[in-house]
Amino acid sequence: MNSEKVVKIIRKQLENYILKYNIKSLIIGESGGIDSALCSVLASPVCKKNNIQLIGRSITIETNTEGEINRGKLIGEAFCTNFKDVNLTELYLTTLKTIEEGEIDLSTIENKIRYGNIKARLRMVYLYNLAQQNGGLVLSTDNYTELLEGYWTLHGDVGDYGMIQSLWKTEVYELSKYLIDNELNNEQKYALQLCVNAVPTDGLGITNSDLEQLDAKNYDEVDFILKDFLENGNKKWENHSVIKRHFRSEYKRNNPFNIKREIIFGVD
Repeated sequence: MNSEKVVKIIRKQLENYILKYNIKSLIIGESGGIDSALCSVLASPVCKKNNIQLIGRSITIETNTEGEINRGKLIGEAFCTNFKDVNLTELYLTTLKTIEEGEIDLSTIENKIRYGNIKARLRMVYLYNLAQQNGGLVLSTDNYTELLEGYWTLHGDVGDYGMIQSLWKTEVYELSKYLIDNELNNEQKYALQLCVNAVPTDGLGITNSDLEQLDAKNYDEVDFILKDFLENGNKKWENHSVIKRHFRSEYKRNNPFNIKREIIFGVD
């Protein structure tokens, strides 16, 4: 990958979009992970050039670790023009008690995922309210690997504009390392490097790392299997958990599902 060229193209595309739609600000949730960190690094100079705010929020809800919160704060302070720490734990607990039809039960992975989805959706409510208030849009921080694996919450951690949605997770790391080596000052390098080194996690308290949920050793393995199966048609992976998850999550990539007009009004 020509990282220098990719960075220039992503930033130019973002600038074109901002100008075309007269966007007044960009909003991003700073999770302390590599994806939101990279998006902040990419968006920051574009916002400065066009004199608009990059508004970042580190939104803590119950299960976020001290390391995640610290990394989110360092990235937010290094790259955002408007940054705050926000704690929505009380709102989450009140919401959970209000909407749960039964006993709150954290003993199963299914319930942990369900409760994690509530957290992701509350965060997005907060970010979209900020966007509406500031004439802006919410930046999506998902990558291509996560898209193919359905590793996100519908109506939750999905924004309006994806700078890295077409990048494999391994390319996210590669681009981050390029920026550390070629563009950033010492404070910025330190913040981004912490995110590069961190164990990837969604911060929702479901598992200790993303890779546990993807049932893989590392993202090199996940990306290799997806590429070999989807691009090269290698059938040997069709029963692998990574590919099974890809097919199980198809509904997310086709959401909402709409019956086509030609079917509704077609002739039997």
